[in-house]
Amino acid sequence: MKFSENWLRQHVPTTASRDELVATLTAIGLEVEEVTALGGALDNVVVARIVGAQKHPEADRLQVCTVDAGNGETLQIVCGAPNARVGLKAPLAKVGAVLPGGMAITPAKLRGVESFGMLCSARELGTDADASGLLELPGDAVVGQPMAALLGLPDASIEIKLTPNRADCFGVRGIAYDVAAASGSEVAPMDIEPVDPASDASLPVELHAGADAPRYCGRVIEGVDAAAPTPWRIAERLRRSGVRPVSLLVDVTQYVMLELGQPMHAFDRDTLSGPVGVRRARDGEMLKLLDGREAKLDDGFLLVTDADRPVALAGVMGGFDTRVTDASRNVFLEAAHFAPAAIIGRSRKLGLHTDAAHRFERGVDPALPRLALEYATRLILDAAGGTPGEVVEATLPEHLPRPSPILLRRERLKRVLGLAVADGEVERILRALGLAVEADPAGWQVTAPSRRFDLAIEEDLIEEVARIHGYDTVPTTLPGGASRLVAPSEARVEGGVVRRHLAARGCLEALNYAFVDAALLQAWGATDGSVALANPLSAELGVMRTMLLPGLVAALGRNTARQQSRVRLFEIGNVFTAQTGEAPLHTLRVAAAVCGTADPEQWGSASRPVGFHDLKGDLESLAAVSGARLEFRPSRPAWAHPGRSADVFRIDGETETRLGWIGQLHPRLAGELEIDVDVVAFELDLDPLLARPLPKAAARSRFPSVRRDLAFVVPQDVAWDALAGTVRAAAGPVLRDLVLFDVYQGKGVESGCKSLAMGLILQEETRTLTDHDVDAVVAAVTTRLQQAHAATIRG
Repeated sequence: MKFSENWLRQHVPTTASRDELVATLTAIGLEVEEVTALGGALDNVVVARIVGAQKHPEADRLQVCTVDAGNGETLQIVCGAPNARVGLKAPLAKVGAVLPGGMAITPAKLRGVESFGMLCSARELGTDADASGLLELPGDAVVGQPMAALLGLPDASIEIKLTPNRADCFGVRGIAYDVAAASGSEVAPMDIEPVDPASDASLPVELHAGADAPRYCGRVIEGVDAAAPTPWRIAERLRRSGVRPVSLLVDVTQYVMLELGQPMHAFDRDTLSGPVGVRRARDGEMLKLLDGREAKLDDGFLLVTDADRPVALAGVMGGFDTRVTDASRNVFLEAAHFAPAAIIGRSRKLGLHTDAAHRFERGVDPALPRLALEYATRLILDAAGGTPGEVVEATLPEHLPRPSPILLRRERLKRVLGLAVADGEVERILRALGLAVEADPAGWQVTAPSRRFDLAIEEDLIEEVARIHGYDTVPTTLPGGASRLVAPSEARVEGGVVRRHLAARGCLEALNYAFVDAALLQAWGATDGSVALANPLSAELGVMRTMLLPGLVAALGRNTARQQSRVRLFEIGNVFTAQTGEAPLHTLRVAAAVCGTADPEQWGSASRPVGFHDLKGDLESLAAVSGARLEFRPSRPAWAHPGRSADVFRIDGETETRLGWIGQLHPRLAGELEIDVDVVAFELDLDPLLARPLPKAAARSRFPSVRRDLAFVVPQDVAWDALAGTVRAAAGPVLRDLVLFDVYQGKGVESGCKSLAMGLILQEETRTLTDHDVDAVVAAVTTRLQQAHAATIRG
């Protein structure tokens, strides 16, 4: 929300300096993001009128102007502005003036012609960025009047950052209540007298959207001069609030919205036949909006209609065909109350962002429409004339919000804040904020005004007292009472251990949004079970993620695009899967994605690219933290490189649990993501990986172990995991460990085969193994491998 400092001071008289005012706003929760000083005192800068203009004898683009500076003073000014002309009133900086940019005005000669001052643009006065010509002043400006008085300078443009619950501060008057409460002053009265109708002109209004649109007010004004200039005061305040003046009718609706917080719209009455209504849109219905785009609607949108014809997107934007122009003579003004739930997310769905939608999404005072309509009518009549009709109002009282009294207990207030606030101060604060306060034996019965949607429970009132009384007055005390210490479970590894372990392996933790672009999930082939958001922050964040890797690999891609050749990232977070009739299922996962070289740059060994087995080693190291035994089985998901991908299983005795996937990204997918390096990644369900069996003490065997090394030739497509499973089953409990120590292909091994050399470590608990025992185990293993995998002993 951006506004003029002087505009705010009009609503809340205060002697606070600008710095004090800014500090007060931030202290009460209306964080000031930017303050732009405008103008200044502008000493020796006055309103002047050009009474004569001749071409400069030595320069085609310069004019020699004779300027009336007031009080009978006439000055010669050399000016190069394209809009300088006889009769124009413009700012004149006289000799001795110092402009906001530091320029000091002195007598000068321009191409041999003397000049005694300077006619100024808005940028030279520091009020706007426009330097295209002289600042054209209104015709009723008094010649000789100080410009500071005319422009209301010095002033400042203040921009505050509002939290979503403070919708009441989207108008200058709403901000004034907070400032008045904090500064001990009162909000100045704003008496808006109803405008008496002077004609019978009207349009009937109908409501067909129930609670979505419980109030709609409209008024016809005939004979308006829509081409009349916007009053100077209104135009300047709009500029200082970051709004560019457009035309009188549009500017008045913008002005009322910025001052009161009520969005409005003006229709060309001659384009309407009536009745005007509000209803839900129908699927596939089309509406051409003010900006010229065609909007395809569904039944989630609200429409303003004319005899059932769509003419505006309610709470968002008006329609193109019924817009007002400078040629409009008869106007239909509207001001309505739309429920936040009916507007929220609708503008973003169409790729729009409008001031009206921004306010209606957060809640607008339902009591404002008629007041805003009367105010806008008076401003239009004063500036453009016209004959007003009566205000037509349609209301569904049963659907309008009704504030209920809230009990604020004295003891509860003291307990939460940790200090006692005097009763008189509590009452002053609440009343200054516009709340109705009645004494109660326990404290106060407080009723919030209709503009304060955020005040619903006792804690809301406590927050109001705290922020106005001052957070700095709340004492800093440590909480008392006994704390219950809970020992971590031995049956589970803590998530922090996982983070530290992966960091120790050289990975950096990434934090990505839980929302992703639906197109990104489509590229990964991971749209099954995706949950679309009803009110996404943007089109790129419209779906809840079903995997961690799309966001993590996108982060890796952004790093490689910025000259980071070696990237190692991991993330721990939830993924979400839709469930019929229930809330989405949350699953905690861990994922990692790496690219570049296997080791950091160093001199001790040759550099090589990171591969599948490097990340597999990291994963097995992580599994060892919980004692999990993993198996890797070939797989071919859509995003994986064929032949370099595996599903990961945890094996617990006879039980196996699929944890996730590990492998290399498919080159096609990497190309779509504009990543030109090989990416190796894994993603696993974290909870089953972290489960840890309770440790059991057992004596180590007193008898020596025996190792037998065997080499088998097997077909190329036989996986080590399959062989290892067969060896363990054949050897039985006497096998304590199995080690693969060599893989060979080449001379001595026939084509299409490979040699795998393994070490069997055998040991008994109760006796020393004999040669006969060991030979029996070796024979059993050899036989089983021959039968299951066509393996032969390598000669």
